[in-house]
Amino acid sequence: MTASFTPGSALLGGVLVGLAATLLWVINGRTAGVSGIVGGALRPIPGELGWQAAFLGGLLLAGAVGVALSPHSFGVPGLSLGALALSGTLVGLGTRLGGGCTSGHGVCGLSRGAPRSLVATLTFMLAAAVVVAVVRHLAGGP
Repeated sequence: MTASFTPGSALLGGVLVGLAATLLWVINGRTAGVSGIVGGALRPIPGELGWQAAFLGGLLLAGAVGVALSPHSFGVPGLSLGALALSGTLVGLGTRLGGGCTSGHGVCGLSRGAPRSLVATLTFMLAAAVVVAVVRHLAGGP
């Protein structure tokens, strides 16, 4: 599978993410950090589960609509369920170690000028660049 950059869909996606984060902040006074929302939904606090479930349900619905409209844009062919589970677990551990995820730090934290979010986002981006370099150039990946 080859990836191709499409500026229009990238711009639309960025605008929608920013709009969702802004609306959650304005309406609920909450930061749209997905790992924190998932963690809160797993350990519900009275009065919080409703908006958390709605937010997470919206993410799942948006993903389902995206797959229905453009199935070739999602997924990595050839990955087993075990590999996907391991990947998800590693992402979860990374968000715990980093004190948040890319949406919490990269979108919401940077927009508020949080220094720890700048450090976290730079770390995410550096790690991503290293992984791409290793997979593409050292491991002979796509």
